[in-house]
Amino acid sequence: MPADENTAAEATEARRGRGGRGERGGAAARRAARSGGGPGQQLTYVTRKLPVYEVLGEEGIALIEANADTVLEEVGIEFRGDAEALALWKEAGAEVKGERIHFPKGLCRSLLSTAPSIFTQHARNPERSVQIGGDATVFAPVYGPPFVRDLDGNRRYATVEDFRNFVKLAYMAPNIHHSGGTVCEPVDVPVNKRHLDMVYAHMRFSDKPFMGSVTAPERAEDTVAMAKILFGEDFVDQNTVIISLINANSPMVFDETMLGAAKVYARHNQATIITPFILAGAMSPVTVAGTLTQVLAEVLAGAAFTQLVRPGAPVVFGTFASSISMQSGAPTFGTPEPSLVSYGAAQLARRLGLPFRTGGSLTASKVSDAQAAYESANTLNSTMLAGTNFVLHAAGWLEGGLVSSYEKFMMDVDQLGMQQRIAEGVDLSENGQAMDAIREVGPGSHYLGCAHTQANFQTAFYRSAIADNNSYEQWSSEGEKAAHQRAGQLARQWLDTYQAPALDEAIDEALKDFVARKKDSMPDAFS
Repeated sequence: MPADENTAAEATEARRGRGGRGERGGAAARRAARSGGGPGQQLTYVTRKLPVYEVLGEEGIALIEANADTVLEEVGIEFRGDAEALALWKEAGAEVKGERIHFPKGLCRSLLSTAPSIFTQHARNPERSVQIGGDATVFAPVYGPPFVRDLDGNRRYATVEDFRNFVKLAYMAPNIHHSGGTVCEPVDVPVNKRHLDMVYAHMRFSDKPFMGSVTAPERAEDTVAMAKILFGEDFVDQNTVIISLINANSPMVFDETMLGAAKVYARHNQATIITPFILAGAMSPVTVAGTLTQVLAEVLAGAAFTQLVRPGAPVVFGTFASSISMQSGAPTFGTPEPSLVSYGAAQLARRLGLPFRTGGSLTASKVSDAQAAYESANTLNSTMLAGTNFVLHAAGWLEGGLVSSYEKFMMDVDQLGMQQRIAEGVDLSENGQAMDAIREVGPGSHYLGCAHTQANFQTAFYRSAIADNNSYEQWSSEGEKAAHQRAGQLARQWLDTYQAPALDEAIDEALKDFVARKKDSMPDAFS
């Protein structure tokens, strides 16, 4: 983190009243270290020490870029319902025909020269601030489902209590670095007011960074206003404290709602993730190259627009690309083609010098079964190997994004710990080489009692908090629990022991007063 950002964060810490968790010691801490952490043992964002995996050579990348330039110039991108956006593009030198923008070659890339390749998203607890871009990977929870699968196995509409529970679990999860955004949609709160409860929950029940509301420009403004209460107005203007998801309405449309929210956040120097939401075969061509061409064109137009609003505003190259069953039209996950799109899009993002977002633990399965595990693993592995910087839907996604699952959340968190361990690469230090152990043991003996093993056994191997590696007899005596049942039990334990991070009472009261006044200013609306 640059020195000036450190200084600003330190200067506001006392006023914001951070803190709350005490570090655990002894056996509990050692168990947490083996399993990648536990409540109270938080890990920083991933710093990848492994090379990225690339599927396109220079010729392939250049071809996709040229095709995207052709799409931008000849086909164009529609910016619907926003006269200011059309005026900004016309002033920048684009050709405006109605609501369709045609972009001269090189215009979008030229505008993006002001966007940062790496930035810090600050949390109210400076120890939880994250780097977006470079060799960093940040895991954020599931986003958007209207349903939950609860700890009693019921599939039902999500409530604000579910929302708070997922925020608490993400706060406690050592391998989740970010509180996320709409971790589920609390349908028991009016549509026009629920964003206030969601943003407040992220601010009060966690001290990790969070995402803002994008369902209306006014709700984005509310998010920024609340952030100014939490962080201070000057700090928000000079630093990124919010990151928000701006979806293209693929194919090749940005609508009034997304444009309005993007303008609010960009003007306030807050980050946006410009993400084409694509189900290939329906919202993009059926081919990987065709989908990558459309993704790049949409991101170039949307990301460049943020720089028209405020040069230097942080922006992320996003993609959410899945495929559909050509027999039923249903979305599919964990299949080869979306992984190839992720790899290719990551390469395109690096060429542009922008941070990259994709992937997660995605599945179409209705329950936390083998299908869910395989599809999620396939998606997550390619997400990590691609070099993704911001991973949305990293934990809890079920049923094609319709459901936030408590059990799946815990199972995914366990897998994220493994990914974080893999990303550390191979330890080639003197201790990692273990030559003293090899000399001590020699031929024909074993390493269990040697000094090197004794010094390293507590943290030598990742220890899953979910998997059962015991004997059949022990597993049977403990109730023959399947993985999802053990995950559910762990979720209950975490929620039972949750303690909120400290927050200055004056700031908390100011936030609650803001929420109450905003709610009182408008009648309830459920549509």
